[in-house]
Amino acid sequence: MAPNDSAQITGETGESGDVPAGRRRAARYVVPAAVAGVAAATIGLVPALAATGDPDLPKISAAKLIEKIAASDTERLSGTVKITTDLGIPALGGLGGSAAGALAPKGGTDAGEGRGSAAEPTGRMMELASGEHTLRVAADGPDKQRVSILDKAAEYSLIHNGDEVWAYDSASNEAYHSKAPADGAKGSAKGGKGKDQAAPKDLPATPQDFAQHALKAAGDTTSVTVDGTARIAGRDAYQLLIKPKQQNSTIGSITVAVDSKTGTPLKFTLLPSSGGKAAIDVGFTKVDFSRPAASTFDFSPPKGAKVTEADESKAAGKHQAPKDAKGAKGLGAEPNVIGEGWTTVVQLDTGGKAPAAGSKGMPAQAQQFMDALGDKVNGKFGSGTVFKTRLVNALMTDDGKVYVGAVTKDALVKIANEAK
Repeated sequence: MAPNDSAQITGETGESGDVPAGRRRAARYVVPAAVAGVAAATIGLVPALAATGDPDLPKISAAKLIEKIAASDTERLSGTVKITTDLGIPALGGLGGSAAGALAPKGGTDAGEGRGSAAEPTGRMMELASGEHTLRVAADGPDKQRVSILDKAAEYSLIHNGDEVWAYDSASNEAYHSKAPADGAKGSAKGGKGKDQAAPKDLPATPQDFAQHALKAAGDTTSVTVDGTARIAGRDAYQLLIKPKQQNSTIGSITVAVDSKTGTPLKFTLLPSSGGKAAIDVGFTKVDFSRPAASTFDFSPPKGAKVTEADESKAAGKHQAPKDAKGAKGLGAEPNVIGEGWTTVVQLDTGGKAPAAGSKGMPAQAQQFMDALGDKVNGKFGSGTVFKTRLVNALMTDDGKVYVGAVTKDALVKIANEAK
């Protein structure tokens, strides 16, 4: 194993002045415009380890390895990605098309139309937020990408080819069609807005996506070191170890395996500060950096498939707008960001008090169910409930305030007290 070289990161992407500003750009490989968006979510991979053990690679500093990631120009590849997410929430994978139908816009008069499309990307890609999944991915520049979620007897695919975006669910034989954003895949991956963006923004689907998000937090609140080497998907890789310096973060450490030749992240593993197995573990089990066949990005709906156009889906959703918009102003208000780095907390105001148990707004049984999902807390802010996962916690106060962040329950209570 190569000796560990370390560097404390004091800037956004490297040591003070060590990394040229012109090279501080994110790795250029992106998953489809229709895919690169689906967040805050979290991932895991079982790596393919070589029988010979960890490779012996030349020493490299953390700053130089980050520079190598930023300078990577990998835009063509294909392979298999395994994702394991354990946030302490129920697995959604078994819901399949049912989850998609439930989350898709409602409308229409027929039973099939009223439930929305099982191929609509919003619901389907959210399945990656829990459980274990195997993806087949391919990319050929910013205008051609494909991601397929493989199931035992079915497959869900999201294809971006030029200005066309298709999603297809083989289990229901349903397809969803939209136009790619005018600013293309790169704009979508960076949070750009497009008229017919086909999937939720900021949902990571590959190690590259996760690594880019993690490195954005690499400032003076972060320790970054090179933690040896590994063999991932048959390739030699350095392991970049990222650890928060701040107290009260629910994130313990992040390890990114970086291809020694291309600088492409091959594996991303996030361990929670509470211990136990990875909360997010995502990585390639197979990868090929040659150009995929052009036919990989071709798609035509199979005979008999139900096709839903994005405009039709949006129009159907408009008919379901709630008549009572009370509180909508508060929910749509700009969030207040408190703190920095790994302990950043977002404060929202829902615009109204939570209904008391037994009131017309909240039946006693429903209140008891909600209380069972979280911990009741009290402080200078009053009272409220903390809803917890292994990474993200949320405090909902009885007066309508919401505090959300990757911080501990005690940290949320302290912030709510100080904000009062």
